[in-house]
Order: sequence, then C-alpha cells, then structure tokens
Amino acid sequence: MNLQGKIAIVTGGASGIGFASAKVLLQKGATVAICDVNAARIEQAVATLAEVGTVRGFAVDISKKEQIQGMVDSLLAEFSKIDILVNNAGITKDAQFYKMTEEQFDQVVNVNLKGTYLFSKAVISSMIEQKYGKIIHLSSVSAFNGNFGQTNYAATKAAIIGMTRVMGKELGKYGINVNSIAPGSIMTDMYSAVPEEAKQKKLALIPLRRYGDPEEVGNLVAFLASDEAAYITAQTIVIDGGFN
Repeated sequence: MNLQGKIAIVTGGASGIGFASAKVLLQKGATVAICDVNAARIEQAVATLAEVGTVRGFAVDISKKEQIQGMVDSLLAEFSKIDILVNNAGITKDAQFYKMTEEQFDQVVNVNLKGTYLFSKAVISSMIEQKYGKIIHLSSVSAFNGNFGQTNYAATKAAIIGMTRVMGKELGKYGINVNSIAPGSIMTDMYSAVPEEAKQKKLALIPLRRYGDPEEVGNLVAFLASDEAAYITAQTIVIDGGFN
C-alpha cells in the first residue's frame, strides 16, 4: 500500500476514525490534509500528525459549500492535484423518532449526507481531469441494523451506501474508484462515552468479543485508497467484528 506522492483529504480528521485514517495514510507516504469544524482540535491534530509526515489542517464546516471549496482550492494551488478523498466527518443528534425535532434531523442530514455530496463535488472535476481518484465514504452498520434513536443517522448512512453504488458506476470510466466503509463499534472517544452497561451488552453480540480500534479502520481506508484495490469500486465493506 505505497501512497508516495498521493495527495489525500480526510474530513473529520482531528479525532477518532478520521485521525487514525490520516495517520495511516501518512505512514504509507501520502500527503494528508485534514479538516474539522473545531479549529483548536485541528491545530492539535496537525501538531501530532506532523511527526509522521506532511500534513495540512483546515477549519471547515462541511455543510458549508464555500468553506469546502476554499480548502480544495488551497490544496490545488499548492499541490496541483487531489488523489484521495475520505468522507469521514459525521455527527449524531439522537432521539426517538416521535421526539426527534426537525432541527435534529436536518443537522445530521446536512453534515453526514450533504457534506459528503458537497466534498465529493468539490474534488471530482480535478479527479476526472487527471483520470484518477479514490473516494472513500464512511457509512455505518447502523445503515443495516438501525440503532435505536438514530432515525436521522441511520438514514444518512444508508443513503451513503446508495451514493457509493451510483458514483462508482458513473465515475469508473474516468479511473475513479468509489467505495464506502461501514464500521461497527469502534473505540473512539465518542464511543467510549457510552454507558458501560450498554457497551457490555453490545460486546456480548460481537463474535470477536472486542471493539474495533480506529487504526483498523484506517488500514482499510489505506487499502481502498491504494492501487492494490484498483478493481474494487461501488462496494461497501463492513468492519464490525462480525456483529452485523
């Protein structure tokens, strides 16, 4: 999985799966640009990742088209290309359906789904021009099993799987691979905040009897971003210890 000379973007790259994915891509030789809505977290993440390789950081709200375009334009001006896009950024606003507000629904759709659309649109012209690109969307096993209280989240993650299929079919003729990853219970800071009792119940349902590590997802990201995965497109790969 040699990514020397490749330019990658990882959204939501300041923490969790995004940070781990950025780190693995750097270890494989890529230059990586990360973004996050929180400028302070980006600054801290860049300082850490800079010890591994060449990294750039941007404060971006991925529901805002102009902020995305500003980041993409800056990278194209500096590096003249973008080879890899990892659409990882996402949020949750959980509530049972009958209690879920329109605002909660819209916030999750605007970040998780529309943000994925907007970022993909921002990079696609340059990928088509160079006839090469790797786009990796982060879905979730919630798209299949529908976690309680996550009507909005599950809907966006299921929609991303549909987007992956269509984008992969449409963009293959331009040498662009589009795939998605559906993680299960990965031990990020977000997941570690789940009550211990709930975590133990979930653990009992995972055949491998452990939670996933963010870098395990990062390794899968790096594989799909590499030329070793050149004949894989329009697919969703589940990484969940056998839970789904």
